[in-house]
Order: sequence, then C-alpha cells, then structure tokens
Amino acid sequence: MSQAAATIAETPASNRFALAALILGGAAIGGSPIFVRLSEVGPMATAFWRVALALIPIFIFSLAKGKDAGPKPEKLSDYALLILPGVVLAMDLAAWHLSITMTSVANATLLANLAPVFVTVIGFLFFGAIVTRVFVLGLVLALAGLVILKGGPVALGNGDLRGDGVAVIAAVFYAGYILAIGKLRSRFDTVRIMLWSTASAAACIFPLGFFYEGHMLPPTAYGWAIVFGLAFVSHAGGQVAIAYALAYLPAAFSSLTLLLQPVVAAILAWVLLSEPIGPMQAIGGIVVLAGILIARRG
Repeated sequence: MSQAAATIAETPASNRFALAALILGGAAIGGSPIFVRLSEVGPMATAFWRVALALIPIFIFSLAKGKDAGPKPEKLSDYALLILPGVVLAMDLAAWHLSITMTSVANATLLANLAPVFVTVIGFLFFGAIVTRVFVLGLVLALAGLVILKGGPVALGNGDLRGDGVAVIAAVFYAGYILAIGKLRSRFDTVRIMLWSTASAAACIFPLGFFYEGHMLPPTAYGWAIVFGLAFVSHAGGQVAIAYALAYLPAAFSSLTLLLQPVVAAILAWVLLSEPIGPMQAIGGIVVLAGILIARRG
C-alpha cells in the first residue's frame, strides 16, 4: 500500500470530506475562465479584483473564528512564509490571464493545467516525494484526457507559441503555489493562510494591472457582478476548499484531481456561452476522471 493510500485508510472520514472539498474547490475554480471571458476589464485588472474582493468574505470568516484561527505568526520568517504563496499565486494568475489573450483559450487552459506534472517533478526532486507507477499511469491518462478534451494533438498547434509559453509558466507557478500551501497547512489554519496569501497576491498584482492596463474599474453593474462572482465563487470558495483539503491529501494527488477544472469549464461554456461539447470533449472528460481514479489508488 502506498503512503497516500495508507493515510486515507487511517482516517477515512476526514479524508473523504477533504476529497469532497477538493472536488468542489476544483469545480469552483473551473468556472473562472468563464468569468475572465465575460469580464469588462483587462486580464490583469480582473486578476486583481479576483483576489482583492475575495478578501471580504475571508476577512469576515477570520473574524468569526477569532481565537479558533490557530497559531499566529511570531517570527519574521513566519510572515514571509505566509506571504510567499500569495506572491506565487499573483504570478500564476497574471501569467494565465495574459496567456488567454495571447493564444487560444483551449491551449491556455490545457497548458496551465500541466501543474500536476511540475508538482510531481518538484516534489520528487526536492522533497523526496514517493511517486508510484500507478500514480504515473493515472497522471499520464489524465493528461491524455485533457488533450482529447481540447480537440486532440492537432489543437495544440493552433495557438501563438509565446502565449503557449506563458501558459506553461503559469503552470509552474501554480505548482509552486500548491506545494507552498501544502507545507503551510501543517503549521497554520486554512483561513489565516488564505487571508495572508490573498492580501499579498492583491498587493503584488495591483501594480501590474494599474501600469500595464491602466483601466481598473468595471464600467457597469454587470461588470462588477462578474468580478464579484470570480472573487467569491472561484477564489474565496474554491481556494479555501483546496487549502483545507491539502492538509489531509498529498499535494501531487490533489493537483491531479484539480484537472477537473477544464472539464467543468467546458460544461459551463456549453451552458452559458453556447459552446458545444462534441464527442471528443465528452470522451476526454471520461478519460480525465478515469486517470484521477487510477491515481488515487497509487
């Protein structure tokens, strides 16, 4: 039995709840491309409002928890560790939103979701993580499902190479974010981590939006509704659920499960944007789910 499977066997109830939170978090974040597509401001400004507005529910929840929020940072190194995930998240969001404007949405979504590959590689090289053959098989199958979902290998050549490269950079940053959050959850409460990381992400991404795009404020109530939805549903809801799950599930497995995001995005695009789901998309979704189930066994 693998280390991940042993952990799940020891605490089945908590791990089942964590898995449910992880899937819900991945689904919530899966809706973010729809919000970004419908936003009335640029990609950097949209990324800023995503994290800045998410501070509202996170801060309220942290006040409600009060003393139950767990240990507080004491040393300068503690504050640095709490800020680091936000800095990495800001770079991930900036790169991913930018890649959408430089290449096709299919390419940007697919390549940005290569984060599990980088999580596994980084964990293996620097943290001594155990990677089983069954997990690798599940990972390969899930990634193959993503390629099918986005139209097959031929679709990978339909985007601008620079945009594709920026999407890959986003995947690297997201892998770093997942690993950083996973390490922090053993020391600090989820809400405290999200409060610090979200605030630092907003502080980092605001200059990018202000100086790169200039126009930061949505011009209509509809535009504000879009950025509020992105902040409350995709970030405050999705990221908190994922941060909670990472306390109980291995980072590599967690990042693999988040490959559900493009599946959710495809379904929402079909319902809300009238983008049809053909046989390739349906088969790809099934293959992704099969890969996740196999990886869980590893």
